[in-house]
Amino acid sequence: MDLLLFTVDPRFAAGCVAAGAAGVVVDWERRGKARRQAGEDTQINGDTPADLAAVRAATPGRVVCRVNGAGSWTAAEVDLAVRLGADEVLLPMVRRPEEVDLALEAVRGRCGVGILVETQDAVDRVEELADRPLSRLYLGLNDLRIDRGSTDLFAPLVDGTADRVRAACSMPFGVAGLTLPEAGRPVPSRLLAGELARLGAGFTFLRRSFTADVAGREVAVEVPRILAACAAAARRSEAEVVADRAELVAAVGAPVALPQPA
Repeated sequence: MDLLLFTVDPRFAAGCVAAGAAGVVVDWERRGKARRQAGEDTQINGDTPADLAAVRAATPGRVVCRVNGAGSWTAAEVDLAVRLGADEVLLPMVRRPEEVDLALEAVRGRCGVGILVETQDAVDRVEELADRPLSRLYLGLNDLRIDRGSTDLFAPLVDGTADRVRAACSMPFGVAGLTLPEAGRPVPSRLLAGELARLGAGFTFLRRSFTADVAGREVAVEVPRILAACAAAARRSEAEVVADRAELVAAVGAPVALPQPA
């Protein structure tokens, strides 16, 4: 399981990568985000080009830059991210394949292009989106909940959405986020690790609470513990997978997708 960390602290980034995290995400997404997420318990970062340069200099790990959603500014943002050393750009709030094509044209093969599927439009067209040459595809729960007008953050894990999106992916797929195995609420991190394993996810983000959860602890100890929990989840028996899935469904408390007739 590749773990990606949102941070612009060069020392913290270097420590987490040295401990086993795959890389760091620097977050430039701000256009329309405050309006879209008004009144929601979400995080809007203020990362800068200087932050990207500093993180790039601090770590040999993969450096991903989340740019703004597709628009007339995309080419300039991509050029700047590439010049500053980004290995990959991450395109948020995708709705149409043409937006992905715009980012791919701007990149021109100079780095990877990943996308965030975090709108219902993107879920509905995920097979078209996933047909592009993408470096990764992540199902974003916060903005998808807002776009759907839902109150259930983790509902896509139990209503069939995550399974459908995963089935469309030939590139690395990710969803949700992890922190210390014994932490995480309202859904425990260990159950999310189990769901990532069940789905065959290749990566995830260290969730917003991770930085607080490791305060006063050694990341050289805690990051390997998270990776070990993911490895253990991948080794579960079929009965253990079924039991953990039932516990996850109960913790989420949202409607569960019913099997479809053949």
